[in-house]
Amino acid sequence: MDNFIVSARKYRPATFETVVGQQHITNTLKNAIKNNQLAQAFLFCGPRGVGKTTCARILAKTINCTNLQPNGEACGECASCKAFENGNSFNVHELDAASNNSVDDIRSLIEQVRIPPQAARYKVYIIDEVHMLSQAAFNAFLKTLEEPPHYAIFILATTEKHKILPTILSRCQIFDFNRIRVDDMAAHLASIAGKENISYEPDGLHIIAQKADGGLRDALSMFDQIVSFSGGKVTYRSVIDNLNILDYDYYFNITDSLLQENTAKVLLFFDEILARGFDGAHFIAGLSEHFRNLLVSKDQSTLKLLEVSEGIKNKYLQQSQIGSVSFLLSAMNIANQCDISYKLSKNQRLQVELALLKMCHLPSAFNIATSPLAATPTTDGSLKKKPDTPAITAPVPENRINNEASVLSDTPLTYNTTNPQVPANVPATAPAKETPPAEKPKIFIPSPSLGSLSIKIPSLTDTGKTEEEILEEEDPYLKGDDRDDFTMDSFLKHWSDFAARVKTEGKKNLFTIFIANAPTMLKPYEFEIVVGNKVQENLFRDERPHLHNYLRSNLKNYSIEVNARVDEQEVVRKPYTAIEKFQHMAARNPQLNDLRNRFNLDFD
Repeated sequence: MDNFIVSARKYRPATFETVVGQQHITNTLKNAIKNNQLAQAFLFCGPRGVGKTTCARILAKTINCTNLQPNGEACGECASCKAFENGNSFNVHELDAASNNSVDDIRSLIEQVRIPPQAARYKVYIIDEVHMLSQAAFNAFLKTLEEPPHYAIFILATTEKHKILPTILSRCQIFDFNRIRVDDMAAHLASIAGKENISYEPDGLHIIAQKADGGLRDALSMFDQIVSFSGGKVTYRSVIDNLNILDYDYYFNITDSLLQENTAKVLLFFDEILARGFDGAHFIAGLSEHFRNLLVSKDQSTLKLLEVSEGIKNKYLQQSQIGSVSFLLSAMNIANQCDISYKLSKNQRLQVELALLKMCHLPSAFNIATSPLAATPTTDGSLKKKPDTPAITAPVPENRINNEASVLSDTPLTYNTTNPQVPANVPATAPAKETPPAEKPKIFIPSPSLGSLSIKIPSLTDTGKTEEEILEEEDPYLKGDDRDDFTMDSFLKHWSDFAARVKTEGKKNLFTIFIANAPTMLKPYEFEIVVGNKVQENLFRDERPHLHNYLRSNLKNYSIEVNARVDEQEVVRKPYTAIEKFQHMAARNPQLNDLRNRFNLDFD
């Protein structure tokens, strides 16, 4: 017992090569050492247990090694390396900022920086949990961090990068550590088990790696715990029993029962899970994860997202062939809704059982949906009756609209009133009225401002033609033949509707033009609006194409024209000075001039 050392310390990496899962950082640091391009300050940030402090110590040992290896690693034999490993190096200083976070601690550190290294090239300061420093300590540290002595190197480590001042971040080279992958952790645990002569099962090591959630230190702590629990045999059963993890077999059996619609078996499985002391929220979250794994197992390209052992992966591959994608997506949605409402429910067991019953009936719902019966499953697993609707034909492509003129004379074309932009042939149950031979059928073209224009209009700047000329070229029926009559009240109503739409778009200056004066009719289908100045005229001119499209499409008349006329009123200048006021009064009463001359009066 006196000599026992936990695995996290005993097998702590001593070189860059032995660091697990952070090759992008270790390779960068080795290249910087070999090329003699070391920064003055480093910031190592990332989640707990991924090797931040370990890499900082390896870097501190390597840069002072007097016999650096060709691969950029420390030799481990020189006096500097031996002093570091024994913990009595005078050139490497570690500061725990969690407990030494005051400004006095930083000032003491700054005083030490002034002392040059002894029998070494660099003096390294490792500050762990640097985000715990106070605001005053950060400010006291700024100047030294920006312009340290040439022999001083600072290595800062933190799990909460967002709490560090931007002025500190800008003075450091930042290295972001990743969460360690499950496969890398499982392989590292297997190597430790081999060194310690511990028998293990790969499934058990994978469970430990998944439970660690990317932190190798947590994985090693759980590994030591399970070794003590199982007497030196790390098996799948000992892992799930000791770490309170629900067995994979439960999820596989429950999914099989759901696909077989065996509600009694599903409820009995859930009761057994509760009897073992597992929480319903824990179970439903694990079931959602199980459905997700089945979904990614269906495609070979997404199979790499499955972070389980080979034995469990084969089970997922087999079961994924049984369940359909529709079932998995609907079941995941039901489980997610159950997880959200679980904590708010007063009867939490019933909440999970209800979700399981809904999942049980999903296969029947999908069978009904594919059968001639008019019923469809909803997202929560219930059934919804389909409305009796006729078959809908495919919409006509845009590139065929210009050729419809030659077809319209033989086949009349109608438009669905509920969706004007989707033309469809009239079904046999409701024949359309035949078009007289002498009369051309008319096509209703919605406004482009409403987002449903059927004819593609090229850019006016590219063609050099007006919008009306382009519309006439696209459809010959718009050359003045389509002029439905309308009343002035109808015109003013649509004018007000367009003005309201302009107001909702936030165009306040344009809105005042529409409400200031009502348009007047100069001649049939031609209107005029009076504006006060050139600025308003330019605003109206820019909005004029959208106004035309709106009025023409709603009034079914493509000859409507609205123009703007500037009516600039003369501004009468009011008298301001004493002379101007006298002249204004004298113009109205000439006798004031006689009075001024007789008494020889003048202005002050």
